[in-house]
Amino acid sequence: MSWQSYVDDHLMCEIDGNHLTSAAIIGHDGVVWAQSANFPRKACSHGLTSGWHKVYGNPGEPGAVIRGKKGAGGITVKKTNLALLIGIYDEPMTPGQCNMVVERIGDYLIEQGL
Repeated sequence: MSWQSYVDDHLMCEIDGNHLTSAAIIGHDGVVWAQSANFPRKACSHGLTSGWHKVYGNPGEPGAVIRGKKGAGGITVKKTNLALLIGIYDEPMTPGQCNMVVERIGDYLIEQGL
């Protein structure tokens, strides 16, 4: 399975009629492995910027999760052994739905050693 398939088929999947707004898988070195067509990403020297979201530094050990919320939307970032999985959502998707999608795929990749 390609990395793009993980984004298109798994991170952008439907859950209770809702979808993430955008998603990406980015290597620890900042290289984009795959992203949704509308992922608002740009790299900067101080961290990862995703629209109005900012994630600074390293989120810790594999399995670590960072969550953010602003208004009706938010972000979930899950660290695996080799990459960061990023999911961005807006209402009507809930924070819990976004967390479930991103963390489930992240846990699977960690189990696979990725």
